[in-house]
Amino acid sequence: MESNQETYARLRWACRRGMLELDVILQPWLENNFADLSRDEQELFARFLESPDPDLFAWLMGYETPAQQFSELVARIRRYNDGLT
Repeated sequence: MESNQETYARLRWACRRGMLELDVILQPWLENNFADLSRDEQELFARFLESPDPDLFAWLMGYETPAQQFSELVARIRRYNDGLT
């Protein structure tokens, strides 16, 4: 089983995307919220990051409705980013 540090490193690497806009949204969110995520939430975030960049961008920008399994996660990330601006 992966340690929390290994999980964090793997997810942090997965947050590096092909779109700078996603990097700017995802990496800070992970850095500031990882400690509060349960193991199930970490796994959900990992599955979320398997989605194509255009889908992630559309969901996070509110252009499209996210897949049902990711709707609460997307809402959390959007609330976090709204608080930063």
